[in-house]
Amino acid sequence: MGMTMTQKILAARAGLPQVVAGQLIEAELDLVLGNDITSPVAIHEMKKMNNQEVFNKDKIALVMDHFIPNKDIKSAENCKCCREFACKHEITNYFDVGEMGIEHALLPEKGLVVAGDAVIGADSHTCTYGALGAFSTGVGSTDMAAAMVTGKAWFKVPSAIRFELVGKPAKWVSGKDVILHIIGMIGVDGALYKSMEFTGDGIKNLTMDDRFTICNMAIEAGGKNGIFPVDDLAIQYMKEHSKREFTIYEADEDAEYEETYVIDLSQLKPTVSFPHLPENTRTIDQVGEIPIDQAVIGSCTNGRMDDMRAAAQVLKGRKVAKGVRCIVIPATQAIYLQAMREGLLEIFIEAGAVVSTPTCGPCLGGYMGILAEGERCISTTNRNFVGRMGHTGSEIYLASPAVAAASAVLGRIACPCEL
Repeated sequence: MGMTMTQKILAARAGLPQVVAGQLIEAELDLVLGNDITSPVAIHEMKKMNNQEVFNKDKIALVMDHFIPNKDIKSAENCKCCREFACKHEITNYFDVGEMGIEHALLPEKGLVVAGDAVIGADSHTCTYGALGAFSTGVGSTDMAAAMVTGKAWFKVPSAIRFELVGKPAKWVSGKDVILHIIGMIGVDGALYKSMEFTGDGIKNLTMDDRFTICNMAIEAGGKNGIFPVDDLAIQYMKEHSKREFTIYEADEDAEYEETYVIDLSQLKPTVSFPHLPENTRTIDQVGEIPIDQAVIGSCTNGRMDDMRAAAQVLKGRKVAKGVRCIVIPATQAIYLQAMREGLLEIFIEAGAVVSTPTCGPCLGGYMGILAEGERCISTTNRNFVGRMGHTGSEIYLASPAVAAASAVLGRIACPCEL
């Protein structure tokens, strides 16, 4: 029996010739990731261990991004804990104010993840790096603690679902619409502990930023990970961003998939996820009249250059509707700088939006855009659970940057084609 891409990576990292779905393995890791919320817990757990030395100071990444710059005393203490740990252990990849970014945009940009890697992170959206042909998944802080010491993690080898992408997306349809469509189709538990493996000729019509977005939200379908084949575009991205050698794994022809879905990208429409689950999706023509109070464009899902450009294309020469707050958050310092050089920040500000330093911000109810009771927000983030962005009586609608920008202009959830 053949193996999927994910199974081949796990077999290689476990030093085994073959693995099968359901098998328990111990795999060597190429990177262990934590942020300013999850790392302090891992650091405190590590202090309980007999061995308190990190396995490799170059293979641990600590990214201060959730409450950076610090919003209160507790967040300042958390970052101080990480700062002291990074200094003590001489952690190479420690990112703080002035050089940080949202972790899942920052790590690929810095070239810290490449094809064939096995990566864990104490953040559920670590599955983002599958866009580069890596196995990456989120874990708890105690697993992160053990991995920082041993450089290894236990896994149950996941079974797989194949998503065959065909066709070319229409204008205003992006990776966010693709993954929202998939989650709406299979549900938030439709890929529970399974590898979501993307194949098909349609992949060539998706940018790297599209692919990062799709893999980022694999967890919202319950997936253990999402992964794309390594094509010329992915190779070009890695060569531009990393000096590391990479390994390309391809699924065997007789690899076993529990299900296969064929998705014609040309038939997709801009899609919106209604409260209070990502699976509660409707296409833009089914939305109706829904006024909004706030629009957020950013996050580890949609804070990359493609996203900044799409939002700017919609907002250029237009104004944010009176009574609507539009918050734009570039995902990294490099993206912020590039957006400035391209004149995008000027477009945002002239339109009446505010531009934030890179941060996770309001996505997890952190800061920079918390919602009051009864308020509605259209957001390019990844979750719209009850109270996710503030008051339990508020509502979050998930959409692409283009739809979020158009909605900010019209004061209601809308398609850019309406402008």
